[in-house]
This record gives sequence, structure tokens and C-alpha cells, in this order.
Amino acid sequence: MFAGLPSSSFTESALTPELEAIIKEKVTSGLYNNASEVIREALRFMKTNEELINQMKLDHLRSKLAEGERDLIEDRYTELKPEQLGDHFQLIKNRPCPM
Repeated sequence: MFAGLPSSSFTESALTPELEAIIKEKVTSGLYNNASEVIREALRFMKTNEELINQMKLDHLRSKLAEGERDLIEDRYTELKPEQLGDHFQLIKNRPCPM
């Protein structure tokens, strides 16, 4: 089914007791008919969550690019000589990530 992974690895998975308890709780609550439904819903949620996070990162990057363009247009920048670039990049690298 997937290169390098036997198809049985998708139908037989080892779960921790905590995960088994969550699945059992969901099925017992009546929200889901069986464990497969719980797992499918969890995977759909994970995919949606990843897509949302990627979109948020992309939006943030676009916002920063637009900010940089405005700074260039309004002359809010500092020109650096080639020998200053190493120190400047080190400062950027050491900044905490905003996201």
C-alpha cells in the first residue's frame, strides 16, 4: 500500500493503555460506533490541524514579507557591508521565534 510499509502495519497498531482508554471512552459514550471510527476521526482532525498550522505559518510569512516591502519603500532599513553580514545573521539566529 505505501512504499516501505507492509499493509498490516495500518490495520494492526499497538496503542498505549491511555490511548486505548480514550478510544473505549469515546465508543462507550455513543459518539462513535467502534474504535475505527474514533481513529479515523482523530486522523482527520490531525490532518486539518496540520493544514491550519501550515496556513497560519504561511500567513505570518506573507505578513512579514509585506512588512519588509513597506520598510524598503519607506526607507526604514540599514545597509550592511558584506563583512557585517555574519554578525547580523547571528543576531537573527539567536532571536526567539515569534511562533
